[in-house]
Amino acid sequence: MPADLAVIGLGPYGLPLAQAAVAAGIPTLGYRTGPEAGSLSPAEVRRMLAGGFRPTTSPAELGRVRTAVICAPTPRDADGGLDLGQVEAAARTLAAHLRPHTTVILESPVHPGTTEEFLRPLLEEGSGLRAGRDFHLAYSPSRVDPGNRDFTPANTPKVIGGLTPACTESAAAFYGRLTDKVVRARGPREAETVQLLETNYRHVNIALVNEMAVLCHDLGVDLWDVIRCAETKPFGFQAFRPGPGVGGHSVPQDLTGSHSGRTLRMVELAQQVNSHMPRYVIQRAATLLNEHGKSARGARVLLLGVTYKPDLADQQATPAQEIAIRLMELGASVSYHDPHVPSWSVLDRPVPRADSLYEAAVDADLTILLQQHRTYDLQGLSVKAQLLLDTRGATPTGAAHRL
Repeated sequence: MPADLAVIGLGPYGLPLAQAAVAAGIPTLGYRTGPEAGSLSPAEVRRMLAGGFRPTTSPAELGRVRTAVICAPTPRDADGGLDLGQVEAAARTLAAHLRPHTTVILESPVHPGTTEEFLRPLLEEGSGLRAGRDFHLAYSPSRVDPGNRDFTPANTPKVIGGLTPACTESAAAFYGRLTDKVVRARGPREAETVQLLETNYRHVNIALVNEMAVLCHDLGVDLWDVIRCAETKPFGFQAFRPGPGVGGHSVPQDLTGSHSGRTLRMVELAQQVNSHMPRYVIQRAATLLNEHGKSARGARVLLLGVTYKPDLADQQATPAQEIAIRLMELGASVSYHDPHVPSWSVLDRPVPRADSLYEAAVDADLTILLQQHRTYDLQGLSVKAQLLLDTRGATPTGAAHRL
């Protein structure tokens, strides 16, 4: 069966889109742009393959679909900006096989203006076609939340901004097959800026509550009780919770490296606050050990949950890496437990994995909960562990030292 959709980039944005398309009965092929790591389990990928998903390494097949969505990752480059290398490679590959009347959509996180000023020239020069006349071009910010069982692609509204009204409608017709609601932006720049706002909203609010965590500890205030009470307000407040750092594929964007030449000062500050949290966890850990007559040097430290998100195996930008490195630099003996990570390396060195969680907690001088996986019995763990530092506020009140 010929494919109707090509998803270019099979990482954290592309695989969930392909999964949603296959579930909607759309014949879908996938084309990799690099060594991408997605958040789907092997079982989910097998179900996709059984449902008609077809990975391909043939660029020529990209020219046989009605819709092509570029989902290539855009990690930070050496200067702190977004690296568009994989987006460029995807565009050049697609352009060489682009046919008239195809709808091309960009979903990768990018700065405002990228669709028109970066992607459009690549597609037009490589294909000899004109965007808005010969083929449709649009941007739609990815709204993937891995592991979220309440909000899926089907019930999450999709924002679309096309180069022309016809481009918007063509993209809307495609996404209307996947989701209950399509929201039309005025154009690609507005849609790109939606992604900028949504991403930075998360990082800025996490930074605020991370700062509150440090302040409340210094003041002897229970932040978790503060949040519990504050979230009862039915307007003007959304609860965020502190943690050992911010991971995931969605990086804060302060427009570094963009053509605008501007930065977002609040986002810069949020990055500073959030990037400091792993060091704060180490500070709290060392203090706890000292208070109980132990030194960080030679201490046995068990890290629980080394993924960036609960109940997933994805380790993208997990703060556990930096925390483990800093503990090792202090001379601590580090081990870990994570039901989703069978092996883990830090600085190319394997970290010992605890087979028995409770036995490891009993033996460890300090256990640090970094990620709250559902399989963890935190009540039982708090009883077994000699010292427990809970960075997620997941343990019962008084059962552990909370961040």
